[in-house]
Amino acid sequence: MPRLTGRRFGTAVGTYLILTAVSLIMIVPLIWMVSTSLKEPQSIFTYPPQWIPDSLQFQNYIDVFRLIPFHRFYGNSVYISALVVLGTVFFASLAGYAFAKIPFKGRNVVFLILLSAMMIPHEVTAIPMFLFMRQLGWIDTHLPLILLPIFGAGGVFGIFVMRQFFITVPTELEEAAMIDGCSRFRIYWQIMLPLAKPGMATLTIFTFVTSWNEFFDPLIFINSRELMTLPLGLSLFTDEVGTAWQYLMSATVMATVPLLIVFFLAQRRFIEGVAMTGLKE
Repeated sequence: MPRLTGRRFGTAVGTYLILTAVSLIMIVPLIWMVSTSLKEPQSIFTYPPQWIPDSLQFQNYIDVFRLIPFHRFYGNSVYISALVVLGTVFFASLAGYAFAKIPFKGRNVVFLILLSAMMIPHEVTAIPMFLFMRQLGWIDTHLPLILLPIFGAGGVFGIFVMRQFFITVPTELEEAAMIDGCSRFRIYWQIMLPLAKPGMATLTIFTFVTSWNEFFDPLIFINSRELMTLPLGLSLFTDEVGTAWQYLMSATVMATVPLLIVFFLAQRRFIEGVAMTGLKE
């Protein structure tokens, strides 16, 4: 291994100290959330803050399921997010491959028009989209929460990510496959997709986190309590009287677990995807 000079060693140590300090700042809210979820109500806002409660109230986690149908909200969010991820990755990879590798007239113009959809604030299109969903009879169903992210701005972002990744794949692979008689779809399915795992992992994480944390669309389209997702369910712990912080934090801890699982499972591919999606234009 190459030896570090005094200056380079000092720079490396300083960098790691800064990163460690920033990481500690970022993790403090998470620690406070877990700590609060295990406290009694009267000890939540004591000063100085008590990070480790004298009595760990694991009953708070059980009470969450007793007070609200938390398991139903959890199940709704899981299957909605799963369908959104699968739909977005599939259609975005198809469109991304077309924009990256299939020459057709007006390709760049169409791509720029698609990207312009990402520049429109979601709040601007909320009322027209609500009226459109009402015309289709989809209000108070999960269909808007599944289809709008796939074919809306989230899908456009996915197309951009996958296009940038497919651009980095050598064209010679396609040419060799065509010589062997492969169709476009077979090239996409058997050659491009296996190579695109880092890009797909990146898109999976971004899409899952966005869908899992979505609050605005469920608030607009969902009326029935049994159809609520987790973000809406968490809001039930706040009313005119106040907020039941111990239950809200307990539910939030449980809601955070899938996000951590998805990230750690796709972490290596995610880093590769972020590093590779912008290498070539």
